[in-house]
Amino acid sequence: MAPIQVKKICCIGAGYVGGPTCAVIALKCPHITVTIVDLNQARVDAWNSPNFELPIYEPGLVDVVREARGRNLFFSTDVDKGIQEADLIFVSVNTPTKKSGVGAGFAADLNYVELATRRIAAVASTSKIVVEKSTVPCRTAESMRTILEANSKPEARFDILSNPEFLAEGTAIDDLFAPDRVLIGSLQTQEGKDACAALTEVYANWVPKERILTVGLWSSELSKLAANAMLAQRISSINALSAICEATGANIDEVAFAVGKDSRMGPKFLKASVGFGGSCFQKDILNLVYLSESLHLPEVAAYWKQVVEMNEYQKRRFSKRVVDTLFNTITGKRIAVLGFAFKADTGDTRESAAITLIKNFQDEKALINIYDPQVVESQIWQDLQEVSPNVSLENIQKQVTIKKSALDACKGAEAIVIATEWKEFRDINWEEVYESMNKPAFVFDGRLLVDSDKLRKIGFKVTSIGRGERV
Repeated sequence: MAPIQVKKICCIGAGYVGGPTCAVIALKCPHITVTIVDLNQARVDAWNSPNFELPIYEPGLVDVVREARGRNLFFSTDVDKGIQEADLIFVSVNTPTKKSGVGAGFAADLNYVELATRRIAAVASTSKIVVEKSTVPCRTAESMRTILEANSKPEARFDILSNPEFLAEGTAIDDLFAPDRVLIGSLQTQEGKDACAALTEVYANWVPKERILTVGLWSSELSKLAANAMLAQRISSINALSAICEATGANIDEVAFAVGKDSRMGPKFLKASVGFGGSCFQKDILNLVYLSESLHLPEVAAYWKQVVEMNEYQKRRFSKRVVDTLFNTITGKRIAVLGFAFKADTGDTRESAAITLIKNFQDEKALINIYDPQVVESQIWQDLQEVSPNVSLENIQKQVTIKKSALDACKGAEAIVIATEWKEFRDINWEEVYESMNKPAFVFDGRLLVDSDKLRKIGFKVTSIGRGERV
């Protein structure tokens, strides 16, 4: 059987992965109709908003949606229609870490993946290529295939592909326009290879063929977990070294620069910080830990678990340094936290280090001002409630205030904590900030963002992660 020519694509899930990925596919493949479906009416309305107030912030995304929407890119809550009409279906739903039951705290919750798969089986009356786009544990495709085959109509057959995303939030559109690689995993049967060829042809509209890697299904699923685990491992490694730097008087930036000059290493992901966040790194490592334990590989599980433990330690260590520097107490003191997103150029707050820092400051009975240029207020309150489930929103708001600008947040504060590396924090009027603060005025740079010597000349007491006080 020759590979089918894909003319209609349906993506189930209009979130951080499905939305940008399929918007770019629509832009680059004007001959393919792309429909992104989601049961969340408010989210779909935002994607369809006339003034392009999209539900996620990603540089360049508005331009992509503006060009393709209404031409061959559509957003809808009619999931069944999207499934029925499509030749190829991306499953791009959330796979959070389980909060209860077997594997709680480690395993991925595949409930949404299973619900989407069952819906496809119930609705589809013709053959489909089903592509797992969500980050999933190894051999999830096998479960999907079992469900599809057990529930499918006689005239419908399904081929399953794995096509993990390797996007970095903040640069997702650039990553999609010029990816390092596109990975497609399939069963090594003729049908599997034909399905793989059909998806390859879609990407080949703009991605050079040599960058489209075709592998086995299980290798593809594991490659996504492996890539994120190894990137996170680099961050935890440099953060572990940052603690040694602080104790010895070394400078972590100089150490990272020297290490990164080794052509075997390279400079990327060697920036010390208050810790990594985002929807993928921690979730994928914990997934790997759970997989290793379930395969009776306890030493492998312990190895990867340490990457996450080091990340948690870095956040605790930074919080303690703030308290210790402010004369061993921050009770009643006002602290300005600049940044709430897990990294710059995104509005995503999942696993953000800022949430942990603020929770620690709350526990120390500090007063906290928060400013972030992209994260909406409702998201901040939701995250702070989630991390303190036994504290009412009313009581949280007695300690925490959300401000409209960095200058407002810093006014009357004893200390500033830089939690996200937004460029605007480097460029604010630090003289004006200094004048508005209580003295001595402290800055804790958790992202190695600001020029500490310049700030010291103004009068600030500056503490930077990975820089010791010894000369």
